[in-house]
Amino acid sequence: MEPGAPREPREPGPGAETAAAPHWEEAKTFYDNLAPKKKPKSPKPQNAVTIAVSSRALFRMEEEQRIYTEQGVEEYVRYQLEHENEPFSPGPAFPFVKNQDGVHWTWRDHSEALRVGPGITWVLSTSSPDLFIERFCMTGGNSPICYLKAYHTNLYLSADAEKVREAIDEGIAAATIFSPSRDVAVSQSQLRVAFDGDAVLFSDESERIVKAHGLDRFFEHEKAHENKPLAQGPLKGFLEALGRLQKKFYSKGLRLECPIRTYLVTARSAASSGARALKTLRSWGLETDEALFLAGAPKGPLLEKIRPHIFFDDQMFHVAGAQEMGTVAAHVPYGVAQTPRRTAPPNEAPSAQ
Repeated sequence: MEPGAPREPREPGPGAETAAAPHWEEAKTFYDNLAPKKKPKSPKPQNAVTIAVSSRALFRMEEEQRIYTEQGVEEYVRYQLEHENEPFSPGPAFPFVKNQDGVHWTWRDHSEALRVGPGITWVLSTSSPDLFIERFCMTGGNSPICYLKAYHTNLYLSADAEKVREAIDEGIAAATIFSPSRDVAVSQSQLRVAFDGDAVLFSDESERIVKAHGLDRFFEHEKAHENKPLAQGPLKGFLEALGRLQKKFYSKGLRLECPIRTYLVTARSAASSGARALKTLRSWGLETDEALFLAGAPKGPLLEKIRPHIFFDDQMFHVAGAQEMGTVAAHVPYGVAQTPRRTAPPNEAPSAQ
């Protein structure tokens, strides 16, 4: 069972603080949108991008998680029942999910001509069936990872790093999502997704060269292997899924109207190592709308200009830099840059997804 099932919101009473009102209105709107008057037809997997979001990623649930970890599942259930009419505050994935409304409308405007269903579908990992959600997963304390492939999941977002590692080990694109340090307005009509290259879209082959032999050897290696595609990384499949939807617009001459835009934001240098990255994407039949080679410069300031809905990177200092500039950033725990995994003591309570 995952702590933190979504709860039906109740309007704050006369004594509620005024500052809580914006959170309540935002949460109420979200809940209302989860139950459409007319149930949409489920698209085929090849015509949609399916994103699974854990409840701890979607909502702020620090207190619920503390009770679950320190006092156990029965006390957690009691607390949830006592507070079931109080809405959660938005979590790190909330803006990413909320901002799909405009994307859905843009997609629906063109869906008849493109002969596809809704562009993006959501699977919420939760612990209660009381809220109407088209697809959700209750696991009774067990890991939900085994169900993600059955849902044809293209991306799994969670606040639990161990669950994310488990998903990546199973070949599912996944990342641990973090809240930005400040709020920044993002597009309401276009989904913008930014990716790091090495150990995210690509394997960590090149990062291993840097770590073992230094930058000079890395530049020599990339030049010698410029025409040899890199192996795929954990999020290559997610970019591929987004690309399939984009191509449906491109094939109809609607490139500029496409509600999805992708970015490659890499520390590689365009002059010394960028060619291999671009040639690798081309060999896969993929592209990004923009490719930005920073030659080791900080990524945060550039991301502030792009204003993506989410940015993926395998290194936490780039994630932290993105957060500082107001970007929702997600850590991909893959490759040589990762610290060794910690083994949980036998008596440690399972973490929420």
